[in-house]
Amino acid sequence: MTNPLKNRYLWACALVFACGKKTDRPLAPAPTAPLPTAGLAGQKVSVLPLTLAAAEDTLHWDALIGDRRATLDKSDSIIGTLLAAREPEVTWVGPAELRHIARRAIPIAADPDQMGTPFLRAGNVVQVPDPLRYQLRTLMGLVGGRYALVPAGLVFRPPTAGPAGRSAGVSAELSMVMIDSRVGRVGWRTIARGEGPDAWTALTRAMKSLTPGLP
Repeated sequence: MTNPLKNRYLWACALVFACGKKTDRPLAPAPTAPLPTAGLAGQKVSVLPLTLAAAEDTLHWDALIGDRRATLDKSDSIIGTLLAAREPEVTWVGPAELRHIARRAIPIAADPDQMGTPFLRAGNVVQVPDPLRYQLRTLMGLVGGRYALVPAGLVFRPPTAGPAGRSAGVSAELSMVMIDSRVGRVGWRTIARGEGPDAWTALTRAMKSLTPGLP
């Protein structure tokens, strides 16, 4: 005569063992979530400046990453250009305009380049803490919009290996976060990924992955 309780115990043990068993296969990255612009048509959305760019040591890009200001400015230019070209239904307010608005409102508004946004790339951040919450709410009030799109970090890595081994070029991973400044919450986040023969082509393709369906 079989014991149903014993059988259930054995099945439970087998399930726990199977779930806890490690595999050598790396987890696939989460797919890039498209920009949630459907409900933002006609609205002003501020695009904060990128303040964090890094590259893996294996790329030997000390010169590129060493010139931090030039790297950040070039990245901001690519991000802003592609947003305006691929999502024209939104009125994007870019870093240059945000800096101008903030300078005119000193000491009320904080410098957009000094807001400490890179920590937002952490996936467990939902509620934006002060002082960043207050800084965003103040700046958005001056801009006249509610939402802020934050490039929270850009990382360049070697590209993924293909069937014949590692290919030439570079992979760009751009952490993007959309914040509702009125309630201080992260409403959307993703990591946009792209590969190319150089850093700027890879970043361009990463940005294009945010608007699928377009060439």
